[in-house]
Amino acid sequence: MIDLIKDKQILVIGLARSGMAAGQLLAEMGAAKITIADQKQAVELGAELTKLERYPAIEAVTGGTPPELVTSDLSVIIKSPGVPPSLEIFKRAEALQIPVLSEVELAYAFIKAPLIGVTGTNGKTTTTALITAMLKESRFEPVVSAGNIGNPLCGIVNSVNSQGVIVAELSSFQLENINSLRPLVAVFLNFAEDHVDYHESIDKYFAAKARIIENQLKSDYVVLNAGDRSVASLAEKSRGRVIWFDRAPVEAGAGLKDNYITIFNQGCEPFKICSRAEVSLPGEHNLENALAASAAAWAAGADPQSIGSVLRGFKAIEHRLEHVATINGVDYINDSKGTNPGASIKALQSFPGRKKILVAGGKDRGSDFDQLANLIGREVRFLLLLGESKDKLARSVEKAGFTNYRQVAGLEEAVVLAKEKALAGDVVLLPPACASWDMFSDYEARGDLFKKIVFELNCGKKAERESGGANNHD
Repeated sequence: MIDLIKDKQILVIGLARSGMAAGQLLAEMGAAKITIADQKQAVELGAELTKLERYPAIEAVTGGTPPELVTSDLSVIIKSPGVPPSLEIFKRAEALQIPVLSEVELAYAFIKAPLIGVTGTNGKTTTTALITAMLKESRFEPVVSAGNIGNPLCGIVNSVNSQGVIVAELSSFQLENINSLRPLVAVFLNFAEDHVDYHESIDKYFAAKARIIENQLKSDYVVLNAGDRSVASLAEKSRGRVIWFDRAPVEAGAGLKDNYITIFNQGCEPFKICSRAEVSLPGEHNLENALAASAAAWAAGADPQSIGSVLRGFKAIEHRLEHVATINGVDYINDSKGTNPGASIKALQSFPGRKKILVAGGKDRGSDFDQLANLIGREVRFLLLLGESKDKLARSVEKAGFTNYRQVAGLEEAVVLAKEKALAGDVVLLPPACASWDMFSDYEARGDLFKKIVFELNCGKKAERESGGANNHD
């Protein structure tokens, strides 16, 4: 990789966190000229542009990504996650035979520590955080979470030595443009329809995620979901040792036995690490995340006692089934990271026996909402719809025979109405089933506003409406 960087001209597409980190690493590695291009105007990128001023080799281009930026003088193009592969700039790169690599591929060339990679449609962030906590509890040092979890891999290249471990959340956007990235432990959690607008088909989406195992060796491990047919099918293609997770006993890995999360290893007695009831995170999907994390941490060398200790005490991550407040016997739950129908289904199933006031909608990414609509009919007392996808969601729930909904102009109106509709014992739940980019800069801004509105309602104050610009990243 250094041959493509030192004294060379490089183009980075996207000036969000990943693009910034990539540009800075390229400058530190001796690139002669680094152009970073972004669709946003300079006025929207003020803080980012200011940070780049200390790197003389970096030049920012704002307000678009013109194909003319691609010339035969470039050695490589670094593509930030979420930047559409259909842009004309990439077609020009292909014509000139200029390689296009992801930010994580760039980082992998320089990291010194072994890598644990986590992918899947849902649960990546929680599982990544669980594995990190389990390794830390097992006295691994240092252990750092990176990747799609919000901490770019390029940004930690020089902060983790060969004695440490990096646990990276890897999205399909990031895996699509790798060449050599090779996790010591690769985790594939689950697979469902998502990002079809980006990948063009569900098959291409799966193929991008499956790249997480393509460079592994026999000495590596792959952790697969035995209960997901698509994911389990990768066992036949894996060169690494297959470790399973499932809600039943498994040949090797983490499974359930007598309602205990148990480590299974061929030739050894099963080792119970934590009862199912003791897992601190709510929901069946978090049980699967706990099983996957246990299998991955065990494969990486964590001791079972430390794994069990983390499962009993781990707290929910911000914007993932995050309890915000209880008002008049009603729980308000922020699950803004639930950006596809599958994630919203899991969120609804996490509070069995309780009626929900559901807030959903956002940017439509070509998802099918019919399965979610059927569950809404059984679980939801009242539905509040907002954003670009509200008409499509309304058609889906009506087709399922559910009419107890209202379309609203924004999140504040939705939360105020939710408070009016909720009865003691209900759950007001924000798992939008959609991306945030139509109304907010990212899912975090959406979740932060939800929490602000709830806090102010709880205090009897009027919530002020906030908005954010579009981003390419959820």
